[in-house]
Amino acid sequence: MTSFPPGNGLSHDKIIADVLVIGSGPGGAVTASMCAEAGKFVVMLEEGDHLSLDSAPHFSREEILQKYRNAGVNIGFGSAKIAYVEGCCVGGGSEINRGLYHRISSDVLENWRRDYRVDALAPSELDPHFAACEEVAQVQYLPGPAPHLSTRLAEGARNLGWACLEVPRLYAYATDIATGSPGRKQSMSETFVPRFMRAGGVVMARTRATRISRVSGSWTVSALSWDGTNRRRLELTAKTVFVAAGAVQTPWLLRRSGVKTNVGNSLRFHPMLKAVALFRDEINIPGELEPVHQIKEFDPRFSMGCSMSKRPALALAMAAHPAMMEAVDRDWRRMAIYYVQSTGGVGKVRSLPGFRDPLVRVELHRLDLKELADGLARLAEVLFAAGAEAVYPSIPGYPVLRSVADIAKLPETISPKQANATALHLFSSCPMGEDKQKCATDSFGRVHGMDGLYIADASLLCGPTVVNPQGTVMAVAHRNVMHAINSGAI
Repeated sequence: MTSFPPGNGLSHDKIIADVLVIGSGPGGAVTASMCAEAGKFVVMLEEGDHLSLDSAPHFSREEILQKYRNAGVNIGFGSAKIAYVEGCCVGGGSEINRGLYHRISSDVLENWRRDYRVDALAPSELDPHFAACEEVAQVQYLPGPAPHLSTRLAEGARNLGWACLEVPRLYAYATDIATGSPGRKQSMSETFVPRFMRAGGVVMARTRATRISRVSGSWTVSALSWDGTNRRRLELTAKTVFVAAGAVQTPWLLRRSGVKTNVGNSLRFHPMLKAVALFRDEINIPGELEPVHQIKEFDPRFSMGCSMSKRPALALAMAAHPAMMEAVDRDWRRMAIYYVQSTGGVGKVRSLPGFRDPLVRVELHRLDLKELADGLARLAEVLFAAGAEAVYPSIPGYPVLRSVADIAKLPETISPKQANATALHLFSSCPMGEDKQKCATDSFGRVHGMDGLYIADASLLCGPTVVNPQGTVMAVAHRNVMHAINSGAI
């Protein structure tokens, strides 16, 4: 049962708060924490469970069942299908990602500022908010050598003269990894959520918001809560509501609540293709830290990196080459998964009567598919430069590549039906800015024409971040909530 401090307006099925935050991922947790520390009574709703970081091994079957929405199976439909994943637990996507951390480039910010008329978005204006979030959620580089499958990618890039870097993570590494304790991931359940609760905030897990409505100058959120056996309906009321349920769930909730202007029409994502590389020597060493290198030579067209490569993940990545399944069991320590990720792809999010989940429609245009095909060829090139004996594209019908010369066998573009792409980063479904022809909110996340209703997640970002977006989501959320607090809007 959720416990509430006395005198906060709680009855059996009605809750009155100063601020309601729907969603507990990076945007929601940062927002809720700042509001609670400003002296507001804040309730944060989360559809999933409130679990510890250690409730299941990272990237395990148990974690997928516990912390991923729909056990990790979500599909965007269209000419090319896209599989995407969402966190569904306290901490949201920060609990299931690797925590790779970037600050967004000034070029991308300038494009957003110009094309969407976003105020106060220069790097000098956003940097203090990055720093504030980084102080709470530590950002660290590896204290020692990177894992073999990561350094191998860096070696290939160096052999080709390509730009490659080690990416820091939201992670508190142990000072002496030799002790067997690698440290602690700095997810929201480890950082901003505890900070929020220490400031008097209340987390309501297993509670799904189903509709938002305006009643007598306040916002009312209808929700369903369950304890694993029984469900009950709740009504929560507050002057201010922040919707931070993610780039798919946020527009779903707003649209089914009648808020539709520029909501759910402009979903963007980073489509990703994978390939498995087979090396002569063992590079996939159990117990090593997670890979951290990325190739940035071709940004912003596409970038390349390493994926987690445990044996079950390798088997899944090899599904396009069923004859290799026995080889995975035998040679998995000599194998690793790598990816190429572009900035193409658009989509829409809709809510349909009678359906619990959003309908996500996606489109990869001809140039997007050609860009991905070029990226896949460059990925194979760098893997051979790193010493790979063979490269297995994770695309049905694609050939096994056994030399650099074989790269010429790859098609110049990818058929939409063959694309087999995934997306880990989704954003831009409710972009911010003063251009009311494009934007769902103003420059600071307030829904146009609706006092007290804000968006506080990746939906606000005006387009692809090119890099891993969590740092940007946190900084923008911090910027926006501090603007609301300091202006007296909350």
